[in-house]
Amino acid sequence: MAIVKPFKAVRASRDKVAMVSSKPYEIYTPEMRNAKLAFNPFTFLHVINPGYKYQKQNIFGELRFKLVHNRYLEFKEDKVFTQDKIPAFYIYQKNTATKSFCGIIAATSVADYHNKVIKKHEGTLKKRELLFENYLKNTGFNAEPVLLTYPDNEEIDSIIKKYKVQRPEYEFSTTDKDTHVLWVVNNAIDIEKITTAFKEIDTLYIADGHHRSTSSCLLAERLAKENPKHTGAEDYNFFMSYLLPESELSIFEFNRFITDLNGLTPNEFLIELDTFFRIENRRQELYKPKEKHHFSMYLNGNFYALYLRKSLYNFTDALSKLDAQILYKTVLKPILGIDDIRNDSKIVYSQNKTDSLELKSKVDSGDFKVSFGMLPTTIKELKEIVDGDLLMPPKTTYIEPKLRSALTIYEF
Repeated sequence: MAIVKPFKAVRASRDKVAMVSSKPYEIYTPEMRNAKLAFNPFTFLHVINPGYKYQKQNIFGELRFKLVHNRYLEFKEDKVFTQDKIPAFYIYQKNTATKSFCGIIAATSVADYHNKVIKKHEGTLKKRELLFENYLKNTGFNAEPVLLTYPDNEEIDSIIKKYKVQRPEYEFSTTDKDTHVLWVVNNAIDIEKITTAFKEIDTLYIADGHHRSTSSCLLAERLAKENPKHTGAEDYNFFMSYLLPESELSIFEFNRFITDLNGLTPNEFLIELDTFFRIENRRQELYKPKEKHHFSMYLNGNFYALYLRKSLYNFTDALSKLDAQILYKTVLKPILGIDDIRNDSKIVYSQNKTDSLELKSKVDSGDFKVSFGMLPTTIKELKEIVDGDLLMPPKTTYIEPKLRSALTIYEF
């Protein structure tokens, strides 16, 4: 039974939201970020880049977090941000050139995370968990929801359709040609219907935002210990999420690029690969896998098709069937000597949907010796991994939609 509840979002007025909301901080290059800060006084980047006001951008740690809080207060004092007077759900639709995503922004339960109603598919780094927990504690808000997915549900879908024919609260386009639309659901009957529908859902899956969700849980534990009157109903016992039906989720693959062949020549490397793969030299033909357990490889000026010899590979569970795990077990670790695929500097990951020749161009540049491509992970595979209490290797999935910051803000 999934617990979701409405909340009083802090958000920009209709006339300013297009200027206020931003992409996540790390997506911008320093040049792009500085241009936004210089020419847009309303961008949320002023809040999360608080030193710009003093022409000092290299501010770190708790001082930076406190300044973020101060800039946030200034946005509220200047009425750039106001808080809704009654709790609401928020139906949010993002339209790109190729796809439309539509789901519900809501507060989701820390208890559900601990009870594994909300499940994760990736591991997290303790250092990042603690850093973001400290950020949340000092700022008092979260401006970017965790992306959760759930099995398609007719009742929830019918409510979303009801609102999509009404005038939205927000409707604006951004310079990347995406359109963003938001409806406020504060009708008590519809709120009850949404809440009840989610109670019938057994599991919510984290698609993106593993560190944010874990950090929110750590903060909740910390604040509960500090609060002698803790009841479990406080706002810190919930975190903001964007709940999207799984049929609308888009999952893409990451390519793998390796800096050296672990002392092997290209021919010696191919011979080592022959143990687990049938190899076809496709020369200059751009080869892309069409089936699971098939891989593309670019090495020494040639594309190769690699087909797993299934009779020699032992499938034991859902993780062992995952292409990213197969590549690690048969190539990256035993042949190329890459044990820690999260931190080893010899491996670089790249998600590039627009450059089909990336496998070739990055190796031809001389920066890498070999590259690998594979099919994207499916939602079925993701759920099998999660339901088996397993974790995917890092950089297995690149999941869309990527969400804007400060469209709605959750305070605790």
